[in-house]
Amino acid sequence: MLTRKQHELLMFIDKHLRETGFSPSFEEMKAALNLKSKSGIHRLITALEERGFLRRRAHRARALEVIRLPEMLGPRARAAKPAEAPLGPNVIRGPFGAQPAARPQPGAAEGAAVSLPLYGRIAAGLPIEALRDNGTQVEVPASLLGNGEHYALEVAGDSMVDAGILDGDTVIIRRSDTAENGSIVVALVDENEVTLKRLRRRGNSIALEPANPRHETRIFGPDRVRVQGQLVGLVRRY
Repeated sequence: MLTRKQHELLMFIDKHLRETGFSPSFEEMKAALNLKSKSGIHRLITALEERGFLRRRAHRARALEVIRLPEMLGPRARAAKPAEAPLGPNVIRGPFGAQPAARPQPGAAEGAAVSLPLYGRIAAGLPIEALRDNGTQVEVPASLLGNGEHYALEVAGDSMVDAGILDGDTVIIRRSDTAENGSIVVALVDENEVTLKRLRRRGNSIALEPANPRHETRIFGPDRVRVQGQLVGLVRRY
């Protein structure tokens, strides 16, 4: 799930690569998307990287590689993520780094399952409320959940791999508008972009930290970031 500008940029880069054999310059991308600054292009490329659509080749100028296109069924999509036969879920409880473990629900029976709404793939462009799909549910052990309301999201991209969160994982989120410093949260940036990152407060600023050295920490003013939930666990299929 991409914003309109992210989709436009991805398709422009793919077309340019197929026609010329090399990626477009930032100036060409800025002109193609009718943006006023190159910083906007940088933010779009970073978002596409985090969601597994683009890859930057290290130590090479103008070296972008399209890994997959939205809903693409061709060879590039198969290479990006080979199909695997599902063997069943593996439930992984927090903590993830500094993330505190979820408290078991009082009276939850051992092995009991709870159905949570699966809102979709966590991606830029939509607030969590807009991702809601009441027809899609995921079952998780009741003992994984603490007090409060919970929901599930599918992870897109590799920005949190060093925290043990992989592309395609289903993360379990406790809905909250506050979070402890250092916890992994679902954050809404500028009322427009949703991302899963570690939250750090730095004076009057908020840093959203990836858990992958290939991705950059992004720093915002406190009025630009709204916490929408805190990570308590994940479900992974092998």
